[in-house]
Amino acid sequence: LGDVYKRQILDRYVAVTGGREAYEKRRTEVRTAKLELPGKDLSFTVTTYRAAPGKAYTITEIPAVGKVEEGTDGEVAWSLSAARGPVLKAGFERDMALYGATLDVDLRWREFFTSAETAGLEEIDGRPCYKLLLRWGEGNELTRFYDQETGLVTKGLMRVKLPQGQFTIETSFEDYRMAGGISQPHKTTTKLPGQEMVGTLQGVEANVEIEPARFALPEPVKALLAKPKAPAAAEPK
Repeated sequence: LGDVYKRQILDRYVAVTGGREAYEKRRTEVRTAKLELPGKDLSFTVTTYRAAPGKAYTITEIPAVGKVEEGTDGEVAWSLSAARGPVLKAGFERDMALYGATLDVDLRWREFFTSAETAGLEEIDGRPCYKLLLRWGEGNELTRFYDQETGLVTKGLMRVKLPQGQFTIETSFEDYRMAGGISQPHKTTTKLPGQEMVGTLQGVEANVEIEPARFALPEPVKALLAKPKAPAAAEPK
């Protein structure tokens, strides 16, 4: 599968989920999802606000833990919680925040991904799928599987590099239905080492008014940014 197939697969996904015009019309989005941890009797609600070209704010209410906030203004990516306090995201975590904040990343894949390669066909749950290798940011790699018949993404594999080590996140996408002007998966299953999460999309509103203050940096994050950076360690002689 060569370059022509790569373009056809990625552009076809946009076409079958609503078309270029539908993606171009989307300037804001508010989505609500329920996340469950099977076997742990734990579920929580996640609400995400996004605005073009790359702003996002997410609030997660976790029982017995409290509120976890995350966001990006398109440059600075951060998180804030009672457990960790304010955190400035860097490296992979920042790249992921910017990726997730991009409303039309599937439409603008040529701009966002630094490379895209086709890697043949592979069966996923008994169905032939095109396998694509996508790269962006600081060496991030995403493998996506596109159903040969429907053109929809059925699974994604993300290679993660963090200070704790390197591992792979596997996400499956099911139950595509129209929401916010485009067809979106209403069920996702994400598998991490030793943990599984099932997400159910509960509601999506597109092109609604979102106050700019929603994407403002919280004061504790601003304070963190204002702190002088520690001087770099001297090179050993």
